[in-house]
Amino acid sequence: MDKILQYGRELLELELQEAKKLPNRLGKDFINACQLILSTKGKVVVSGIGKSGHIGKKIAASLASTGSPAFFMHPSEALHGDLGMVTQNDVVILISYSGRAKEFNYILPILAEMNVPVIAITGGLDSPLAKSAQAILDISIEKEACPMGLAPTSSSTNTLLMGDALAIAVMRARGFKEEDFARSHPAGSLGAKLLNHVRDIMRTGDRIPKVPQTATVLDTMLELSRTGVGLVAICQDNNKIAGVFTDGDLRRLLLKKGTLQDNIMDVMTCPGHRIPENWKAVEALKSFNDHNITAAPIVNSKDELVGVLNIHDLHQAGIS
Repeated sequence: MDKILQYGRELLELELQEAKKLPNRLGKDFINACQLILSTKGKVVVSGIGKSGHIGKKIAASLASTGSPAFFMHPSEALHGDLGMVTQNDVVILISYSGRAKEFNYILPILAEMNVPVIAITGGLDSPLAKSAQAILDISIEKEACPMGLAPTSSSTNTLLMGDALAIAVMRARGFKEEDFARSHPAGSLGAKLLNHVRDIMRTGDRIPKVPQTATVLDTMLELSRTGVGLVAICQDNNKIAGVFTDGDLRRLLLKKGTLQDNIMDVMTCPGHRIPENWKAVEALKSFNDHNITAAPIVNSKDELVGVLNIHDLHQAGIS
């Protein structure tokens, strides 16, 4: 078991040693690569074969999710029709540690004829790929972490790191924000927080607990039980809210020896906290926390009751 731990630690130490050399290699070519991506009117096409291809898919995904439309093109498929997906408005990132992938020998002349700029991620600085590229990102290593020097380890890690550096540098230069990121991740927790508005998740129609101003405490208590939201909105004839009555209000009323026949206008909380329908859901959650409440009526721009929201609705929508 000690040997196994030793093997793992040796690999990590070797890969880290090689990775530490990358920051000092970033210079004019890195700037050129970023500018090519920022200025392109089309998409970023990423291509590589073998382990480079697997990492290329991740780089394309990172670019796409951070504001640079991108897709992965397999080199072999490119030679059998997929090269038709590349347009003159695109920029291509070709990944090959040696810079001598045979497939690229066929692809590079076609890209040159189309005047499509090429960014090379390679360790072969004198390779055909490097000589054909407008920007060269140097991922060269002295030693693979594989003890036989066969399996791509240090080199593949350097490729991944260089791709991340490229994607995030472009993202920051583009002024990409959390809201932009959320739009490409709508199903994630960040998307739920930044994209959902109160109107998207509030309860509407018959699910809104409300009673007229003429209601009694008994009427209101029955409405509390029917909806289970935790509050009831007391509404005027024009559907504007006169006040609210909550589970807590009912408990306090009973402790004060109030009766179920009391008029709700005499015991309600007035005016009661309310939330605009156009607020983001995360703003509603902050409001709940700031006011130490778990539910609130939702109003439109005319201050009319249009829905109700409670803490459970927010949690179910992934807002926490």
